[in-house]
Amino acid sequence: MFRNTRILVTGGTGSWGYELIRQLLPQDPKEIIVFSRNESTQVAMQRSFEDNRLSFCIGDIRDREALIRATEEVDYVFHLAALKHVPVCEEQPYEALKTNVVGTQYVIEAAIENKVKKVIYISTDKAANPSNFYGMTKAIGEKLIVQANLLRTDTKFVCVRGGNVLGTNGSVIHLFHKQIHEKNQISITDKAMTRFFLTLEEAISLLFKASEESVGGEIFVMTMPTCKILDLADVLIEASGKTGVAIVETGTRPGEKIHEILLTEFESQTTVLYDEVYLVILPTLEIPGLKDHYASYPKAEISSFSSKDNVMEKEAIRALLVKGGFLA
Repeated sequence: MFRNTRILVTGGTGSWGYELIRQLLPQDPKEIIVFSRNESTQVAMQRSFEDNRLSFCIGDIRDREALIRATEEVDYVFHLAALKHVPVCEEQPYEALKTNVVGTQYVIEAAIENKVKKVIYISTDKAANPSNFYGMTKAIGEKLIVQANLLRTDTKFVCVRGGNVLGTNGSVIHLFHKQIHEKNQISITDKAMTRFFLTLEEAISLLFKASEESVGGEIFVMTMPTCKILDLADVLIEASGKTGVAIVETGTRPGEKIHEILLTEFESQTTVLYDEVYLVILPTLEIPGLKDHYASYPKAEISSFSSKDNVMEKEAIRALLVKGGFLA
């Protein structure tokens, strides 16, 4: 799919971007353009890969003209750029709106203007029944991406809805490691809290499958294991070898859920089982050919998909951390 193509990655210097580009390069693209705001992270990435197929473009997705220039002669866009920290978006909602909603609309307009083949938008479980401003902006982003398939264009737009990816920037794994070694304690907002988790390598592999097999207008939902944050903390404490590490409950932050969901009850009515890894949410909008394409797939017989269900045991959490390279 990506051989001899030009690919633009917005927000490409983040954790998702690094792994995406690491897995894209062996697929022999002509060029990968990393579009992001931070000069120093671009320089660090350039030194890390040392690959002449990588080019770097300083820019902000809030800047429509910069995006239009960056998408010239581009075949595929992976739209990763976002303000994603829940407390930041709660405290500065207008900034989150400008990046996550207006910026996404500009990505759509730039892709259409330059006849990009496909735009892949990375969404989040927090977009399902959102309880915080970050989730609301990503839910609106999904709506914009889905509706863009009804515009008079050959560009296809697809969403991939993921969960928490182990080890990304700002990940709870890094925070817990730091707290264990520096404070001899771990802070947890609520001991009942559960979350969806998968490794970064798995997330990108799944992203490629959705990129290749989507036809435009659908939302691919990655099914993934869940765990109690308290159990995750226990596993990391045990692995550290330290004794007397306290776990302190601090109370939920504004907009924070105890349990996340990947699929709402409303969405389940138009969701099909794609395979053992994916659910595909079909929009209520009539996008020509979309429902026919998925007509042979079985309807998903679930009302919702919550992180409180099918929780991993500690041994499974430990195995996932070993697989992700966080434990020896």
